[in-house]
Order: sequence, then structure tokens, then C-alpha cells
Amino acid sequence: MSSEAGSMQCRGLIEAKESLIKAMNSLGAIENSDHLQQTLREVYKELEKLHESRRIKESNNLN
Repeated sequence: MSSEAGSMQCRGLIEAKESLIKAMNSLGAIENSDHLQQTLREVYKELEKLHESRRIKESNNLN
């Protein structure tokens, strides 16, 4: 897992994103998995949005 300080929620989001990256890399070697890879990319983007909003919220709580 990446070494990033943060809440358990942020760490969970980081783990989920890393798992999706591994899945996308695995699917890269499988024929006819383009649709699945695209779906996983979309899920990754949604997780990234959630993670960014958590980072902002936690940063605001520190100030």
C-alpha cells in the first residue's frame, strides 16, 4: 500500500484503487476484456473523486 497519512477511510480508498490497478493490469493480457477494463477505469475515477473529497475534508479539519 502507498505510504500516505490519513484516515482509515482514505487508506481504504487507496487500497481499493491499488486493487483496481492490479485487476486492470491482469486484464491487459486477456483478449476481449476491453469493456471490463473501461468499467474498472470508471470505477477508479469515482474512487479518486471520493479520495480527493476526503483529502480536502481532512485538510480543512486540520486548519
